[in-house]
Amino acid sequence: MPKYTMAFSNPPLTFIAFAIVSLARRTHSFSYPPSTWLLSCRSQRYSNSFEVDLSVDEGKSSSESAQSRAFVVALTREKGKNDKLRDALLSSERIEKLIISSETSIQIHEIPCIEHADGPDTAILASSLSSNQFDYLVVTSPEAANVLASAWVEAGRPKLGVLAAVGKATGESLKENGLDVGFVPSKATAETLVQELPLSDAAKIERRATTVLYPASAKAPGTLQNGLEGRGFSVTRLNTYDTVPASWTTDQLSLAKSATVACFASPSAVKAWLKNTAEIDKPRAIAACIGETSASACRKEEWEESAIFYPDKPGIDSWVLAVADALESISSS
Repeated sequence: MPKYTMAFSNPPLTFIAFAIVSLARRTHSFSYPPSTWLLSCRSQRYSNSFEVDLSVDEGKSSSESAQSRAFVVALTREKGKNDKLRDALLSSERIEKLIISSETSIQIHEIPCIEHADGPDTAILASSLSSNQFDYLVVTSPEAANVLASAWVEAGRPKLGVLAAVGKATGESLKENGLDVGFVPSKATAETLVQELPLSDAAKIERRATTVLYPASAKAPGTLQNGLEGRGFSVTRLNTYDTVPASWTTDQLSLAKSATVACFASPSAVKAWLKNTAEIDKPRAIAACIGETSASACRKEEWEESAIFYPDKPGIDSWVLAVADALESISSS
């Protein structure tokens, strides 16, 4: 019977640890000589980060095994928004099998690369919602959804046009804020949304252009706006928030130095990672991207193609598969 060892410095993480241990007990049996699993979860105050080590080794102590070979996965979304990916990684059977078969320790750290700030048009969003009626409001990120919802409440919850969300995560953010989603493209990219967003029936009847309000990041490229205007839409873009690089502590920089895989959800995170790691004298971490937009940003920054992993369709579950692909590429090399 395997031995389980757990160490905690933050009681709220206890539940996660016991859940993983329970899963391990239900799904694995070991023959002699017994294997030792080390599962340790600790919260680090300097970054509100978490670490999970899971290792298997025959004939060694659990601490020796975890120290002998460890892969470090960095979660780079803004602070507090990495929980869904972390939980999905912890429950991934594929990563669990990799840990067992390769006698590897996997460490997961939250190292935020970006922070959000007000954009130049933040102050006029609420008045735009209350004084204008748009056929569509196009939302392309969870942060844009939160900013829009806040302005909607400030404006007195006026009736809105059809809400178009670029993908599942953005749609969920809108729904959590009490806003119904009327359109989601088949693939979570701006290019697909541009191709698939239908013209408004009301606009057709009234023989006018379909109108769109696009509350965007100040750093968002013109892909969506230009694409819709090319199809005849009338687009009002408001730069309602900005994405800025997060400042790292010395401890966070030390964690980044040890990263084997960095998980990116936006081009801004890619650029911020490179800015903060510019002085690190070691090969770049392998990039596990949520989708092709972030992967393209890695290519532009001259990542090797063999060091970029991403799914065809963005999403948390498919992102976990990209992380597993990245880890397997290292394990087999």
